[in-house]
Amino acid sequence: MKHSCSCKTKALAPATVLSNEKLGPRIFRITLQLKGLGAKAFAAFKPGQFAQFEVRDLALPAKYAIPADLKDKSRKNNILRRPFSFYNVEVVEDSVILRALYLVLGAGTLRLSTTTAGDEISLVGPLGNGFSVPKNKKLALILAGGMGAPPLQHLGTFLAEKHPEIRVAAFAGARSKADLPFNLVKTHAETELSFCLEEFARHNIESHVATDDGSVGYKGFVTDLLQHWLTKNSIDPAQTIIYTCGPDPMLASVARLAASLNVDCQVSTERVMGCGFGVCQSCAIECYKPGTQEKIYKLCCTDGPVFDSREVAWK
Repeated sequence: MKHSCSCKTKALAPATVLSNEKLGPRIFRITLQLKGLGAKAFAAFKPGQFAQFEVRDLALPAKYAIPADLKDKSRKNNILRRPFSFYNVEVVEDSVILRALYLVLGAGTLRLSTTTAGDEISLVGPLGNGFSVPKNKKLALILAGGMGAPPLQHLGTFLAEKHPEIRVAAFAGARSKADLPFNLVKTHAETELSFCLEEFARHNIESHVATDDGSVGYKGFVTDLLQHWLTKNSIDPAQTIIYTCGPDPMLASVARLAASLNVDCQVSTERVMGCGFGVCQSCAIECYKPGTQEKIYKLCCTDGPVFDSREVAWK
């Protein structure tokens, strides 16, 4: 899978917060608006790319509102920007509306959670290389693990709008129903009450849910759910592609499954990114040199974050 780096089109721009909603105990949905040069740059944003958010000047919550496990982390200085992907990028007249999901895990996202409508956040982007759509594909299987959902939701919308010839099936996994970063919609499948994901259903994309605790959908890992689906549906490997984003163990499992089926697979990887454009070298990923078993290092921010699953030397 060949990419061309998007660095030439990136912009440093202020984004205005339109809303910042709390969806769960620590899950938030933020909507931003860009105008001017920022809007021009982000209008070409591709599913799987990301932006770096400046968070060091954002306020902390009141002491009583900081979760106990984050009290020590909250004291850290957030010198470096934080990477975020978007689940929706919409061009509206002379502006671009960006929508992102995030989970409060540390000092940076804790500060981001305090922003309200009218606040400004400095963004750098678009950065990295996103998903690509090879020719002659007829089936795309989208697999999201936990907070790996946003770029895949964006991809689902893109495929529905730009590639209607491709059938898409989406699979989402989380530890429990409360951890799913999607809206569940009740449906009836084969006379049994089931659920689908509203974000994909609105584009007529079939969707399936797995939770570790069985609180909703299939009980078990989302990779097992995919295998279960594959036993019921015959596929043509040459016309099928898998797209996935989530924790590394899940990505490795999906990569092995794709290899066993001889199916193309693109993985969106996650690493700590200090700069976002290849200067700090902090986001190295061990990969194979093309056509060999020799290992080399590539950068998540500029060579990725999306890689062909066969490139990555999985642990």
